[in-house]
Amino acid sequence: MLVLSRKKGESIIIQDQIELTILSVEGDTVKVGIKAPKHIDIFRQEVYLSIKEANKESAVAPTQVNLAALMERLKAGQ
Repeated sequence: MLVLSRKKGESIIIQDQIELTILSVEGDTVKVGIKAPKHIDIFRQEVYLSIKEANKESAVAPTQVNLAALMERLKAGQ
């Protein structure tokens, strides 16, 4: 992990496309502004993990049901 120190108003640039700017520091809270292309998704970690888990759950159950239904249809069509 790269660790950088920044002050309020200072920025970090990532690959000419993403700019992180420190907007404010209040106690233990740091506000960060992010400029990035619209095609790049940006999430807080807890939201990202929740989305990832929901996608994992929805990918497992319906796939098994859909495969079983598809096999039934294929057998019926023969």
